[in-house]
Amino acid sequence: MKTLQVIDTLDAGGAEKLAVTYANALVTEVEASFLCATRKEGLLKDQIANEVGYLFLNRKSTFDFSAVKRLATFIKENEITIVHAHATSFFIVFLVRLYYPKFKMVWHDHYGNSEFLAERKSLVLKIASRWMNGIISVNQQLKDWAVQTLHAKKVIYLSNFPVKNESVKASTKLYGIDGKRIVCLANLRPQKDHFMLLEAFKNLLPSDWTLHLVGKDFEDEYSKKIKLYIKDHGLNKNVFVYGSREDVSSILSQCDIGVLSSQSEGLPIALLEYGLHELAVLATDVGECKRVVSDETKGFLVASKNTEMFTEKLKYLIANEQGRIAKAKQLHVHIQESFAEKVIIQQLTTFYSEL
Repeated sequence: MKTLQVIDTLDAGGAEKLAVTYANALVTEVEASFLCATRKEGLLKDQIANEVGYLFLNRKSTFDFSAVKRLATFIKENEITIVHAHATSFFIVFLVRLYYPKFKMVWHDHYGNSEFLAERKSLVLKIASRWMNGIISVNQQLKDWAVQTLHAKKVIYLSNFPVKNESVKASTKLYGIDGKRIVCLANLRPQKDHFMLLEAFKNLLPSDWTLHLVGKDFEDEYSKKIKLYIKDHGLNKNVFVYGSREDVSSILSQCDIGVLSSQSEGLPIALLEYGLHELAVLATDVGECKRVVSDETKGFLVASKNTEMFTEKLKYLIANEQGRIAKAKQLHVHIQESFAEKVIIQQLTTFYSEL
């Protein structure tokens, strides 16, 4: 079996991280493992293992047929049997399958707005799904939606899992005091609702704790509003925006509390990474977060948009060091037992084989 992971960019997002992680992990599990970035390279390129065959298509448009032909040629020449398209990259793989159908197509649905599936545009997906041999969903809601809406014969739910990238050189030194840092690992997108987090943190000031926002900055209106909020509320000495960073493991090792204030999620890799790095966790109860923080021995979940409760739980974690450490340890054990790379990759290769 030879496998190819396809992803549109190598920016540091959840779907992108998982595509690279799969490609790396499969090196020892299949005959050959490959990865293709279709539109844009990024920070994650340096995390691709040397043993992974790599292709950058530099695709210029939706219907870039020269890119379609290059991808088809790559699949044919390397005798790839499974092409695993992540997120929006399904479309180019669908076009390749029309042109060169001699492989099995898997689509991995990372859709982050799973709380709002009724609003999802799905016409193109419905058409393309007739050429999909299997679909992998990152939470149960997405699996149920795929079964009801799409046409692939086999649909499974497969958990995300975290990986420590300790081989990446530590280059980010966080501001603030050791032992008093809160991190939010999330791209600057509206669904992540950074404003609830900022308001909750503001309610705890004055404090010598600091909040660190790590994730892709799209430099759009949402990003501008976040920075304006920080400035207008005098948070400049306590809240710091870093943009995308490659050395996530190093960053998390400098923090004590990990937070997510999202309005919608799948199964966020950030939450799994917090647990893997033994951070105390506070998140909103959306998507599959409750599978990670299954009870209050492992952290806190509160309803999305509930700033008052988010503030209260954050205040508890800051004030109670022993409770904070105990919850972090319990979550760490849970992550190691329930979201281990070896278990998930075995489930993935079994799924491939059944196709």
